Order: sequence, then structure tokens, then C-alpha cells
Amino acid sequence: MTELLLASNNDHKHAEFVRLFPGVRILRPGDAGLEFDFVEDGTSFLANALGKARALFAAAQRPVIGDDSGLCVAALGGAPGIRSSRYGSDGARKLETSDRNALLLSRLAGVEDRRAFFVCCLVLALDEDRFVAVQETVHGEIAASPRGTNGFGYDPLFLLPDRGLTIAELPDAEKDLVSHRGRAARRLRVMLDGVT
Repeated sequence: MTELLLASNNDHKHAEFVRLFPGVRILRPGDAGLEFDFVEDGTSFLANALGKARALFAAAQRPVIGDDSGLCVAALGGAPGIRSSRYGSDGARKLETSDRNALLLSRLAGVEDRRAFFVCCLVLALDEDRFVAVQETVHGEIAASPRGTNGFGYDPLFLLPDRGLTIAELPDAEKDLVSHRGRAARRLRVMLDGVT
């Protein structure tokens, strides 16, 4: 498979997928002349990723990769979870990334248990009822304050204790080795080799 349509308009996510799938041309919906806006109303990462992949496949009729990712914090009962990109939003507008990160830190003020994990679910839709799904995690902690500029979303807050660095402090190659999206992409690439 030499080309995949990504069910996302997020430029940061697109850049990661380009790195994570070498040799595969990764297109955004706009690159294929399509408008795409999916309401993430599923009750799991899988439901959202599958919903995105199926919705875009229905419009494009070509292989699509859908992604749903998020941050789960133990002390917050797993929040923000599947609402990670909409965390703290009132429904009318989404908070900016810096505001979401500040809100998360404020809700963890004085909390000793900083354990958290990132989740990434990827779904490759090959036909209306034919798909492959993988889901991966990476465990860490929430840092006391944002650190690093090489990342997006909650990356500057997600600390890898064994490295003493946040995801946003890692160079791309190292980030892609340890991140939830990197792990899921490697598993999906193995499956792609057998897809006909």
C-alpha cells in the first residue's frame, strides 16, 4: 500500500504520520479534495477511531487510517480520556492547547499521584466492513509544568520517568520509538505488509 488517507485535519498529527509510515504517501482530506469533520461522540478510543475511518472511507472509497488518541490521568479517574482534545470545553468552543494544559495542571495542584498514560487507537479501513485496529499505550507521569517544544497537545506535560524528559523534550526519532502513536503505527505497519 503506497497511499493512505488520514481521517484528520490536524497538521501536527499529519506530520507524525508522514514520519511513522515511511514509503507511504499520507494525505489529509483536503489533499484529496474532501471536507471532513467528524463528531467524536463514541464511548471509547476504538469507537471514535473506527467512526472516523468509516466516515471518511464512505466519502473517499479508498483506504483510510483513523486515529483517536488521548491522555488518561489516574488521579482524575481517567480524564481527560476520550475527551482529551475537548477537555474543559463548554461545547461552543474548544480551549487552546495551553489553556487545556493549564486546566489539567490546576486540577492536579497538590496531588501527589501523577501517574498517567497516553492511548492511541488506529483503524485502517480497507472497505466498508473490512478494517484492522490496533491500540497502544505509553505510561508516565504528569510533570509539574510544561517542558519542551517538540510536540503538541499534552506532550509538554507527559513525563517519562526513566528518561527524566517529557515527550516534547525528545527528538522526533526517539519520540516515535516510545510514544503511543509510534507504538501503534509500528504494529499497524506490520499488518499492512500482509494486506491485499
